[in-house]
Amino acid sequence: LFHHDCFSIQFGGEPTSYTRFSIARQMDGDNSHVEMKLAADDEEGGEIGRPEHLHASMPPPRRNGKNLCFIIMAAVLLLLIGFLIGYLSYRGRMQRVNRCLDGSGNCEMTPTASYFSDDGTEEEEVPRQRILYWPDLRNTFSSKLSALHLEVNLRQREGKNSFEAGKAEDESTASHIHDQFTKFNLDDVWNDEHYVRLQEKGSENKVAIIKDGQEETLESPEAYVAYSKSDTVIGKPIYVNYGRKEDFQKIRDSHGPMNGTIIIFRAGKITLAEKVKNAGDEGAVGALMYLGPSDYKNVESFVPFGHAHLGTGDPFTPGFPSFNHTQFPPVESSGLPRIPVQTISSQAATRLFRKMGEEDCPQEWKSGIMGCKVTVSNGNNMTVKLTVNNVMVDRKILNIFGVIKGFEEPDRYVVIGAQRDSWGPGVAKAGVGTAILLELARAISDLVKNDNYKPRRSIIFASWSAGEYGAVGATEWLEGYSTTLHAKAFTYINLDTAVLGSKHVKISASPLLYSLLQKTMERVKDPAKDSGYLDSRVGSDWIKRVVPLDLDNAAFPFLAYSGIPVVSFGFCDEDEYSFLGTTQDTLANLKQKTDQLYPLMRTAAEVAGQIALRLTHDHELFLDLDGYTEELKSFQIKLSYFSANVKALGLTLNWLYFAHGDFKRAVDALERDIANSDTENRIVRRALNDRIMKVEYDFLSPYVSPRDAPFRHIFFGKGPYTLQSLLENLKQLEVNKASVDVNELREQLALATWTIKGAANALVGDIWNTDNEI
Repeated sequence: LFHHDCFSIQFGGEPTSYTRFSIARQMDGDNSHVEMKLAADDEEGGEIGRPEHLHASMPPPRRNGKNLCFIIMAAVLLLLIGFLIGYLSYRGRMQRVNRCLDGSGNCEMTPTASYFSDDGTEEEEVPRQRILYWPDLRNTFSSKLSALHLEVNLRQREGKNSFEAGKAEDESTASHIHDQFTKFNLDDVWNDEHYVRLQEKGSENKVAIIKDGQEETLESPEAYVAYSKSDTVIGKPIYVNYGRKEDFQKIRDSHGPMNGTIIIFRAGKITLAEKVKNAGDEGAVGALMYLGPSDYKNVESFVPFGHAHLGTGDPFTPGFPSFNHTQFPPVESSGLPRIPVQTISSQAATRLFRKMGEEDCPQEWKSGIMGCKVTVSNGNNMTVKLTVNNVMVDRKILNIFGVIKGFEEPDRYVVIGAQRDSWGPGVAKAGVGTAILLELARAISDLVKNDNYKPRRSIIFASWSAGEYGAVGATEWLEGYSTTLHAKAFTYINLDTAVLGSKHVKISASPLLYSLLQKTMERVKDPAKDSGYLDSRVGSDWIKRVVPLDLDNAAFPFLAYSGIPVVSFGFCDEDEYSFLGTTQDTLANLKQKTDQLYPLMRTAAEVAGQIALRLTHDHELFLDLDGYTEELKSFQIKLSYFSANVKALGLTLNWLYFAHGDFKRAVDALERDIANSDTENRIVRRALNDRIMKVEYDFLSPYVSPRDAPFRHIFFGKGPYTLQSLLENLKQLEVNKASVDVNELREQLALATWTIKGAANALVGDIWNTDNEI
């Protein structure tokens, strides 16, 4: 009775019609309808053949109110089920999670949905665009690279003798690159002007021999060493092999102090600037460098150019950008040499050795020169006179940029760069890299414009000027935008000197990029083999042969100054490319070095391009944090050898070991966060990627000034705060305990510990998740 009364009041008596509910949701292109009749038995509910869209109006039979209540509840349940099915179908179509063909799970998503017109009718579904999965993207990109285009680009340097920074040919090449970027329909193309102080040769530079009061000119080279001190000095000549610290130590042990001498060394092993710094530290008054025949073939008469600044960028605005003649306090880089420096030919070095006396060089020092001597013999009053007349000049230089903007995170970018200037023709030094840069810009732009590739992040193409003077153009750009670049640029790919031979592969890279390099080489074909990939050439242990970056590599300031992961990849031979940095760096000489020049250039371009594309394609940045975990483990093993010596001083290495453990746990925590997060959520994805890309920057020591010590990276920088400097001090502790400053060693241990601990804390993420206890 209760049910009957309830429904009688609710509906004003017995129901006199049936109601139809229709729920429409897109399910694979169809509409799903749920139809319900509020009637008890079909045979009682209306006439056969009555149109379904009409309401029945006929006296219904009496019903039990309880049955009607259950029917309504069933109708509501069916309604909810229909709504849930429709919602899940719609959501599934909008957030489809695809698996890549290579199993990475990082794929492009293209949301699709049908649309409804105002009157409720469904309109035609929007056609799907082609989705470029990573294997498709990789293969399409490879098919677009052209050895013919690379050859055309490289031949732009034929018939030209010099591309000196800021001069006519350099500016003409800059204009050509700007026009090419525009022609490729890059999203934006622009110039960056810098006003820098460079050095060029003034009047004649000369090396002479003085004996018995008579002066004899040894050589007056056309080449010069930029940023050398301009002066005339006279001193006794001493040969010090490659000019490394251990070479000077050997001479010091056998011949005593070198004050007032003119040091002679051969090229190789370390940069010219480092050799000059070592000579100055020993009290030398001048320095000469030549190309040793055992390292550089068939260059007896060639004299290389070079620079002696122990740093990068404009040495007269250290730590500051050189924009628009901006005035800064008159300050010079501490890396400028205090002695005159000049390069000479190996022919001149041979004549000089012949006049020096009877003491032969050690066998491993002879460098292929007959009659090699260490210094003048007793009773020989011969000296060397060195005259350097270089002059300072102010120049405007141009960096040229083009960008393909990302579709999801345009403010995160990978930078691909190449040096443009050279003292001579510079085909290997700058021409190859510039040709590859242009081809990459063309091919990747073609992918975006014509093959529907939508990079998540931006790709910047950069052509640097004044690279010959120590990556001046690149460093000034980093200094000019230092407050933002470390938070936005997540990788720099260096294209300089990509082909100097054909037999071996030379790799310099941040440990964050080792895994990506391995994956890339597994899918890039080796041009020297009909079948096979680059990974078979480098072997499984190639990481052990990674070449540390030096000051002459434009990638160095990106890594050591700005904390941006870098990679530099190229081909070489066991012997050096003899003409690098000379006026004979021509296309003919480079083709004589390798008969596969253009296939090798294409392979180098494919490696660089695949790295850039993978970093802009995947949801998660392909930066492997385990690379630094292994670096720290390797460093800890080296440290453990000196544990007893450190303990004897009342110190311990345990805190450093604990910091390593903290970093490892932070890496594991981030990997768990990634595994447990909704990677389809852009906000979550961006936050995780930002934590990954900041790791390199967090290895810049926060305890030293960027102006006083610009290369602050504790793994790859230069200075007493680096892990390498700490190791050298520990080695010295074993050799001569009294020569080690215990307080300095204690400070080194503390700074290294807290820098690693700080990197671990930053990796964890939020401040409430960090722990400053070690």
